[in-house]
Amino acid sequence: MRFRELPIRGAFCIDLDKHEDERGFFARTFCVDEFRARGLVAEFKQDSISFNLRRGTLRGLHYQAAPYGETKLVRCTAGAAFDVLVDLRRNSPTFGRWHHEMISAENRISLYIPDGCAHGFQTLIDATEIHYAITPNYSALAARGIAFDDPDIGIAWPIGNPILSELDRARPKLAQAETFA
Repeated sequence: MRFRELPIRGAFCIDLDKHEDERGFFARTFCVDEFRARGLVAEFKQDSISFNLRRGTLRGLHYQAAPYGETKLVRCTAGAAFDVLVDLRRNSPTFGRWHHEMISAENRISLYIPDGCAHGFQTLIDATEIHYAITPNYSALAARGIAFDDPDIGIAWPIGNPILSELDRARPKLAQAETFA
């Protein structure tokens, strides 16, 4: 695995080290020792998937409030997505900034999203599936989100008129959202 630090403090893009031959390739997608060696969370308590029927589906921007803050390891197992994280840690030098990566079943990269960041994505093709490893377990009482279209954040989503849940349409702007110390 190759770790590339992202512009949001504590976030990484993880690319595969492929061992290829005539059959295809083999690669690790996770290694506790490699994560711990970089000081990253390596104990994920829950795996989830999000299957999205249609291109333009937007999910996010989601996070969990303290003390249930989530670290996520995200990868695309089918299709492709414009994947976004937003730093919600007020003491971070990157507070309020966003970053995106294109993740796909083809490029097989993973994103390590640290606790204190909101996460969301927009599907670029039909039948896109996103896999999450998450710590800690989901807590409905701690579930939070911020507006995907907050002009103070200014995310340039690639597809206009996104397909959204009613809940995601009603999320507060960053200035009104619960953030992290």
